[in-house]
Amino acid sequence: MLDRITRLMDGVRQVSNAIAHDLRTPITRARTRLEDAALHAENPDDLRAAIERATQDLDGIVAVFQALLRIAEIEAGSRRSSFAQFDLAPLLAEVADLYSAVAEERGIDLRLEAPESLPSYGDKAMIQQAIANLVDNAVKFSPDGGTVRLAASVSAMVFVAVEDRGAGIPMTERDRVTDRFYRGETARSSPGSGLGLSLVLAVAQLHGGNLRLEDNRPGLRAVLALPLAEAAEGRHIASRVAV
Repeated sequence: MLDRITRLMDGVRQVSNAIAHDLRTPITRARTRLEDAALHAENPDDLRAAIERATQDLDGIVAVFQALLRIAEIEAGSRRSSFAQFDLAPLLAEVADLYSAVAEERGIDLRLEAPESLPSYGDKAMIQQAIANLVDNAVKFSPDGGTVRLAASVSAMVFVAVEDRGAGIPMTERDRVTDRFYRGETARSSPGSGLGLSLVLAVAQLHGGNLRLEDNRPGLRAVLALPLAEAAEGRHIASRVAV
């Protein structure tokens, strides 16, 4: 228990340091732009442009805090009350359709391979966000003209796999990429906050599943495993009865 408390306290310190480090730059940049516009703007158009750029910086900061709040809410388990049965197959189609335009602009072939029906149980919105995060990462880190595969299958669990042909994640970093704000060497030059995989892992654990990161040779294969609808619902009912 003491070891666990120590790890949790270390995690709090790391997150606090990461927040201070990652948000200092956009806050300073927004302040500088507004101050410069107040002193040197020669017309309303210059002032409006500076305000719009500062607003974009602040929107990014708000998005980081919203992601942190979502992760905290998920880890607290407060969203279990919204668990229900749903079909995962249409949800996968929606995510593929959402990113198809972005992929097409870069010549990326986004493929969807899934059964016609995938009975699932859980928070539909959270699972959709988790899958969208995985697809977003795959498209972001794929080379132009590459391939991204979104596939689903059922055996002992429901497996949603997202595969790309990018640089992948080195084995030495895979245990850390789900830490909040952690960004590996291949991701430092790309936009993002380092919270996407943290949210995916939190969603997986809330649903009694897991997240695996594997080598796609080349690229990354991220596999989100979720319990079958019947098993998940059975555990949920049992937990309510116990309470």
